[in-house]
Amino acid sequence: MVRRIPKHLVKKGMFVESLECSNAEFSGRRFLVQSDETVRAILATSAAYALVNPQRSTIDIDADAVVTAEDQKRTQEAVRQGTSALRDSFAAVRAGDLKIETLGPVADEIRDHIDAAPEVFLKVTRLKSKDEGTYMHSLAVSALMMRLARTLDYDDAMVRELGVAGLLHDVGKLMIPNAILNKAGQLEAAEKSRMRGHPEIGYRLLKELGDISPLTLDIVRFHHEVLDGSGYPLGLKAEQLGQEIRLSTVCDVFEALTSARPYKRAWTTRDALNWMFDRGHLFDKKLVLRLGSIFE
Repeated sequence: MVRRIPKHLVKKGMFVESLECSNAEFSGRRFLVQSDETVRAILATSAAYALVNPQRSTIDIDADAVVTAEDQKRTQEAVRQGTSALRDSFAAVRAGDLKIETLGPVADEIRDHIDAAPEVFLKVTRLKSKDEGTYMHSLAVSALMMRLARTLDYDDAMVRELGVAGLLHDVGKLMIPNAILNKAGQLEAAEKSRMRGHPEIGYRLLKELGDISPLTLDIVRFHHEVLDGSGYPLGLKAEQLGQEIRLSTVCDVFEALTSARPYKRAWTTRDALNWMFDRGHLFDKKLVLRLGSIFE
């Protein structure tokens, strides 16, 4: 698991994923610290923390470099800002003038926070009101998709694209009444049918905008498809579902299971992962196992 440590603890032999400062100030990302000069350059930045990868480091990482109350506050602020940015983006989709490039920095910010402390990030996103539900769910799914993609050695550009796709995956819920989205009881048949229409609605909204990548459009449209063909909207089967679609489905379902909803309690991480693993006819077991490794 990537660990977030104060920058003054960075030393030669550590593999740095990123620093918490702008790329303009320090552009290095995903590198092994090999010289005192690099250490001094890191200390000279405005960053307070660095994200280091123990598995790729050539020295042991101090086990005492743990998440603090300050880290939680920083995560809460990042989620607050991300929620506000995503609310604005969804409104821009509705108005037909989304600038897709504005979502890249949002994805970068939440990626750094889930890399540092997955449990803390998800705990913060689960503290959501009814009005924030779709936005914070989308932030959490985006973060999980990027973190899972990193464990699969996707390059940075693809990780970011998956993050943006995760942010937008539920944009079709813009057109679903809140009375249905927040209903405490079981949905009526007509309500359920309308809810199941949100992937196609989101796909059409984004396609009309233009300048949205084919992968993002596919994830928006197909994140409720499952391996045996019982998903929606098209009932696609395993051979028609690429790894990125399977990844989005696993992350979406996991986040939904582990969050409290008006109609259900939140499941534990272990219960959710076990439930999904036991349903290999629906979910890619290899991806479920990889997702579980994030929380070890």
